[in-house]
Amino acid sequence: MMTKIYVPVLLFLCSIATTDSFSQQKSPSWKERKIATYSTVLNSPLKLSATESLSFSNFGQPQETEVCVFIDPLHTFQTLVGIGGALTDAAAETFAKLPKDKQQEFIKAYYDKKDGIGYTLGRTNMNSCDFSSDSYDYIEANDTELKTFDIAHDRAYKIPLIKQAMTAAGGKLTLYISPWSPPAWMKSNGDVLHGGKLLPQYHASWANYYVKYIKAYEQEGIPVWGLTVQNEPMAKQVWESCIYTAEEERDFIRDHLGPTLKKAGLSNKKLIAWDHNRDLIYQRASTLLKDTAAAKYVYGIGYHWYETWTKSNMQFENLKRVAESFPDKKLVFTEGCVEAFQFDQMNEWKLGERYGHSMINDFNCGTVAWTDWNILLDDKGGPNHVGNFCFAPVHANTNTGQLYYTNSYYYIGHFSKFIQPGAKRIISSANRDMLQTTAFLNPDGKIVVVVLNTSDQQLPYRLWIDGLAAEAVSLPHSIVTLVF
Repeated sequence: MMTKIYVPVLLFLCSIATTDSFSQQKSPSWKERKIATYSTVLNSPLKLSATESLSFSNFGQPQETEVCVFIDPLHTFQTLVGIGGALTDAAAETFAKLPKDKQQEFIKAYYDKKDGIGYTLGRTNMNSCDFSSDSYDYIEANDTELKTFDIAHDRAYKIPLIKQAMTAAGGKLTLYISPWSPPAWMKSNGDVLHGGKLLPQYHASWANYYVKYIKAYEQEGIPVWGLTVQNEPMAKQVWESCIYTAEEERDFIRDHLGPTLKKAGLSNKKLIAWDHNRDLIYQRASTLLKDTAAAKYVYGIGYHWYETWTKSNMQFENLKRVAESFPDKKLVFTEGCVEAFQFDQMNEWKLGERYGHSMINDFNCGTVAWTDWNILLDDKGGPNHVGNFCFAPVHANTNTGQLYYTNSYYYIGHFSKFIQPGAKRIISSANRDMLQTTAFLNPDGKIVVVVLNTSDQQLPYRLWIDGLAAEAVSLPHSIVTLVF
């Protein structure tokens, strides 16, 4: 399933550069390094496919007429935590309906580092979400002391899927949890759906609920890396939802959730605030993080890409504002998918290009972890108990067992397969806006460059580093990963 690609470059360099030990060492002999290329190209058989090997030669000063992607590993930025997707009820239930051989193919395709795309990051829902077959929680009504707390529901489908993913990923998966709604009786509207707010008298119980869930999962042998406070806290949805203003989220973190995690010995869990779109991210981050008593508990700010529902483009500049203002906090992409599923559009090339465009820009603005939404859905874009059907990178016909790999799977793989946890982003800059690009220095010393071309034009270019250049071609509607 591997394909090679030529990808354009240029985007926002959104973090403050630091210099690591790489810059103190003698520059590598780039001439001696061969450049492996992997491509995915519209109207071709190339899908994350290995293509030709390139070589560096002397080049010197480029002319303005010469197209280049410039790489500078002496300036490093954020360290990558991981890339992955959400292991939801919908994904787990769909997976359980597949024949064993297709289950094995699917798990290998996502989590195997050699033969798959090497996912290392995961998210799962605490209590039900829209991508559940029904609404549920883990306690009996009015049990403020959480004595009846039981995750038996998750043992049927979700936990087995997560464990298989962990095994395929080499025994470790960086997993975080997110709630869509507290139990109905804890809320102002008495309903897990349609927004509503967490009632003040249940702040302590709800904070303890996260602790119970995390510890229950860890007792099942599933380590939990982190948690978000609330999925989409400004969206009143027809599915599970709960509203927090910035001040309400700040106060809940400061007065309840943060101290409760600390008291339970879980202060090492990464607490991620916001978990909503880029449009309001600065207002939310600034309100939370100006309060030092709340900020001390916050690892980072999570965000989604759905600000496009307002007819806006993706607002990457807002990420830059957060990174500039709060450089000690991490940016985490917590969810994105293409909405309004239609089976006859599964081969649309724009599905993958949306991922490539977002991932390059998000990383260039300082994002340390990038999480797709459902890793698997059925051939109707569900199951989803409120009819909010969406695209996933992989779909399945649960009657025949057939798996459908959209080009989103391959586009994500251009990042997740080659950029390893612990990698540091480095400078990658293009002199043509047709080419979008990002680059990372892996822990093993290899450089990974991704170049994206969403245009109809073919563009020859040179990959330039320290006065050397390698000739390449960016094909129309292509993505390429170059490794050297």
